[in-house]
Amino acid sequence: MKNIAAKEARASFGELMDTAQREPVAICKHGRSVAVIMSMAEYEKLKRDGLQTRVDTGFAQIDNDEISKSSAKDIFGAAKKLHEKIQTGSSS
Repeated sequence: MKNIAAKEARASFGELMDTAQREPVAICKHGRSVAVIMSMAEYEKLKRDGLQTRVDTGFAQIDNDEISKSSAKDIFGAAKKLHEKIQTGSSS
């Protein structure tokens, strides 16, 4: 991941957006990273991966009888809503 000072990011924002299409860019202020800029495709992949992890965890809990069937129904409903948000590009 490339690092760039906040002052430099401000001065060359167009170039920063181009770089973010190829790789995430950490914005640093006073020597520490405070933000990351990345492509929309990478951000959406992170959201999908997070959803997949949550779904996998839910299935594992169901398989291990760690949650009730009614709770499972609630989990599936929430997962469906989250999936729809991701598909339509809505923010959380």
